[in-house]
Amino acid sequence: MKTSAMSKRKSKESCGANAECISQVQKILRERFCHHYATGKLFGIEHQYRHLLELLKRTAVHGESNSALIIGPRGSGKTALLNRVLKEVTEMKQVRENLLEVHLNGLLQTNDKVALKEITRQLHLENVVGDKVFDILELLEKRVKSRFSHRQIYLMNSFDFKQYIRIFKEQLSLPAEFPDEAFAKKWNNNVQHLLEDKSVQDMLRNLFHYTKDLRSLHLLLMLAVSNVTVHHPLITASDLHEASKQYRTDSKANIVHGLSVLEVCLIIAMKHLNDVYEGEPFNFQMVYNEFQKFIQRKAHCMYNFEKPVVMKAFEHLLQLELVKPIERPSVRAPREYLLMKLLLDNNQIMDALQAYPNCPTDVKQWAASSLSWL
Repeated sequence: MKTSAMSKRKSKESCGANAECISQVQKILRERFCHHYATGKLFGIEHQYRHLLELLKRTAVHGESNSALIIGPRGSGKTALLNRVLKEVTEMKQVRENLLEVHLNGLLQTNDKVALKEITRQLHLENVVGDKVFDILELLEKRVKSRFSHRQIYLMNSFDFKQYIRIFKEQLSLPAEFPDEAFAKKWNNNVQHLLEDKSVQDMLRNLFHYTKDLRSLHLLLMLAVSNVTVHHPLITASDLHEASKQYRTDSKANIVHGLSVLEVCLIIAMKHLNDVYEGEPFNFQMVYNEFQKFIQRKAHCMYNFEKPVVMKAFEHLLQLELVKPIERPSVRAPREYLLMKLLLDNNQIMDALQAYPNCPTDVKQWAASSLSWL
């Protein structure tokens, strides 16, 4: 009886300790994923960090008249970069005494102190109007353009997949100062084991090719962490796959069900190009060439459409926003060579094909085939 009572008491104490650990884990990771803390790590933008830090130091200490635009796509680290630099410069005594930090949706001029001008959500690297993409500098007034056009700091998510894996590990790992050292070690070892799982690597590779936006990675991790409980204290590969499935749940995959077989074939050709060139941009001519290779191998199951017909199908995919141009159309450049990006990942394509009505068997096999087709 005593042994049983002691066992129950120890189990209860252990459960309480685990509950506290789980609460701490979720608090730390949610704050890391949801907020742009000045103490957070910077990934792939160390050069821009040193540039901006030196620029603000010279402005505040030596009175130089400097201005700059921090430019980059969503999730590239603009806010994280600015917060880190501001934190560091405000900790310097010679800077802090001559610094005024201003957050606004516009510009501010002041004569007595240095004003740090943050052009916030109204200004981005790109403003998308219809199918055309305009550089933000073209939309600024001449007075503003002359002030900022001489210095621009670009953030372009230039890290490769190997670095992306490292970011995943660092973002999901617990810090050395975590209260329960034993639990933190167990948690971090589990994170390493997850990265050794091929299915997890494939899932992360698909997300990486779909978007390098670190906010998307944070959302994936947030969904996985939400499944952690006292009785399920460590993230599993299944948690990550389910999180990926929830993340990918959108209307784009459903649109595929209403496409023609020709349009589906073009999407499959783009899928194979993404696999071969690791997510690099492609153009219509490359897609058309891949489609022709398939036709030559399976001429009995598909009609060989004329190139203008294939182009029209490709343009329909553009209108549906399943494909996106990554450069501004030029009058001189042939439209066949305009660089594009597919806005569907491999899992979305394969899931959509499973539900596609009367999809030819050869087309499905082509979609599921390896790089041998290429």
